[in-house]
Amino acid sequence: MVEELLTAAAAVGAVGFAYVVAGARVVKQYERGVVFRLGRVAGEVRRPGFTMVVPFADRLRKVNLQIVTMPVPAQEGITRDNVTVRVDAVVYFRVVDPTAAIVNVEDYRFAVSQMAQTSLRSIIGKSELDDLLSNREKLNQGLELMIDSPAVGWGVQIDRVEIKDVSLPDTMKRSMARQAEADRERRARIINADAELQASKKLAEAAQQMEGTPSALQLRLLQTVVAVAAEKNSTLVLPFPVELLRFLERAQQQPPQQPQPQPAPQPPPQSPPRPASRPEAPPSPSPPPVER
Repeated sequence: MVEELLTAAAAVGAVGFAYVVAGARVVKQYERGVVFRLGRVAGEVRRPGFTMVVPFADRLRKVNLQIVTMPVPAQEGITRDNVTVRVDAVVYFRVVDPTAAIVNVEDYRFAVSQMAQTSLRSIIGKSELDDLLSNREKLNQGLELMIDSPAVGWGVQIDRVEIKDVSLPDTMKRSMARQAEADRERRARIINADAELQASKKLAEAAQQMEGTPSALQLRLLQTVVAVAAEKNSTLVLPFPVELLRFLERAQQQPPQQPQPQPAPQPPPQSPPRPASRPEAPPSPSPPPVER
């Protein structure tokens, strides 16, 4: 009799141990457990730690609550200003409602990925190229809002969306480089013109100061000659200002000459006596005409 009781107790203990082993589950700290009992959600979400389920009747689905980093494949599209670009992004999201993430959507990861690709294409078509290159913060906020709106019903929360890279065609890159070069050249010309204007004003003031003192102009000319001669050039071309030429011209002018006294007139020299003139010979008579 005692042996039979011991055998029955051992059998019950074995069954109980097997039941505990079959129904024991462990939920990690970053996970939550959703129990399906005969196909229906049973009870609340299981917290982290040790938990029990009914063997062969309950099924425990674990949901990860960590932030998921999902890269969005590069999407090619045409911007609003008719430029073909290729844009890729990355989405950061996490599950906030494990029951909705399991029940409301078949695969919430795949759903978020497809929604991110569709939203990225829509953002490309609504934006201009300059916005994609320089105003990404605003586009990131719009893309996050477009993905987060349907994801709320899936028990998923979008934490952040970032546009990683914008690929442009080679022709567009060359056009942008030429545009940047032209803009820099324009600014350089404006700066040079401004410098010339300021220099001309200073030169005009210097000319007014030198106008009353010709010696200052000569000293400035000598300084210019010394500065140019220091370069050891074989040929020196030095322009002379008109004021210097006028100064030299006035220096070369002599004072007017005084009238000198004229000497006394002298008697003209006597010419020698002419010889006596001979009588002119009479003209010779012409011969008579000959008759034929």
